[in-house]
Amino acid sequence: MSSFVIEGGYKLSGTIRPQGAKNEALEVISATLLTEEEVTISNVPEILDVRNLIILLEGMGVKVNRIEKGKYTFKADDIDTEYISSDDFVRKCAALRGSVMVVGPLLARFGRAYFPKPGGDKIGRRRVDTHITGMINLGASLDYDEHKKAFFLHVPDGRNLSGKYMLLDEASVTGTANILMAATLAEGTTTIYNAACEPYIQQLCRMLTAMGARIEGIGSNLLTVHGVDKLYGAGHTILPDMIEVGSFIGMAALNRSSITIKDVSYDNLGIIPESFRRLGIKLEQRGDDIYVPEQGSYVIDSFLDGSIMTISDAPWPGLTPDLLSVMLVVATQCKGSVLIHQKMFESRLFFVDRLIDMGAQIILCDPHRAVVIGHDHNFQLKAGNMLSPDIRAGIALLLAAMSAKGTSVISNIEQIDRGYEDIDLRLNALGAHITRQ
Repeated sequence: MSSFVIEGGYKLSGTIRPQGAKNEALEVISATLLTEEEVTISNVPEILDVRNLIILLEGMGVKVNRIEKGKYTFKADDIDTEYISSDDFVRKCAALRGSVMVVGPLLARFGRAYFPKPGGDKIGRRRVDTHITGMINLGASLDYDEHKKAFFLHVPDGRNLSGKYMLLDEASVTGTANILMAATLAEGTTTIYNAACEPYIQQLCRMLTAMGARIEGIGSNLLTVHGVDKLYGAGHTILPDMIEVGSFIGMAALNRSSITIKDVSYDNLGIIPESFRRLGIKLEQRGDDIYVPEQGSYVIDSFLDGSIMTISDAPWPGLTPDLLSVMLVVATQCKGSVLIHQKMFESRLFFVDRLIDMGAQIILCDPHRAVVIGHDHNFQLKAGNMLSPDIRAGIALLLAAMSAKGTSVISNIEQIDRGYEDIDLRLNALGAHITRQ
């Protein structure tokens, strides 16, 4: 198990560019399974989760060519249909959360797909009901394979998936993506209401459209998909990762430093900049860049009636839950108090115990809510030894350690590597002191 050794308390300066979006990458790479023709994808983040998904596709027979850093071609013209039913394939899928995204394409193109309980972050219950119900609505049958410990979705012989109206029980991003991909090759028209409409879903829709899919309502929560017989090759460029952009904004504030974040695709950040402004962080949009100036103090807003500020996650265009861990850490050094309400995952706030050990003033109300009383940088966090429980808590703890007094050690950094590419090298270029061991 690798670790980061962080010497905290250093000012940062310079420019940094966010990587390609992890969540979008997992979707669009999986979508290459829908066609026999070559698909080129640029701005691919070369992180652990994406590399493992690519390895999974290669094991299925997909021809993958790395043209240059971040640019790949995929050609799924010779899929090993025996392998995608094997114990080895199911076992590898179970270890990778992003593998859920291959279910829709495999079911649509080959008529069957295994759906093991996915791995990934340990942040509480993560339902897959939306995915499976959507596939059943499209005409798939569902069995449970006791030997493989996985669901088995299959289309009866001689039949194809068929379009249907469906109202999703939750606006699941991965559930919407999976159903959307399966629907592109289904017969007839599929209507998906209460669909997720995050920029990553919009990007997937645009890529599928470039491949020949017929999709209406892109950017809304009502998608209409007219099935086609075949999809074709295309090119696609992945958006910058909004979670990295938010993480870098928080990092600048925690260290009272000024940095420039380059090429952020500002129009696709939604409410993220305004959410950080609620913590007292000044931001300047400079073209497609964000400049975060150095400030002596960051004062948390109150609501108009004077009540304590609440920052909570919500489906897009609300605030993404993936940034709440970072915002919570930032709030520990702001002036004032804020309630952080993590609605989606019941275990994601448990990492605050590590922050309390570092001297932060936090009241964990329940698994979903924490009140943060900011130090206003009058008290520096203390260094400590920590374990990264998931991707987002891991980066939050790394940022906390960078602002702390002394030397901290974060173990299980494989969790951080799953979502952040060469994060130690990129932050060291700004003036951080992080050593990988």
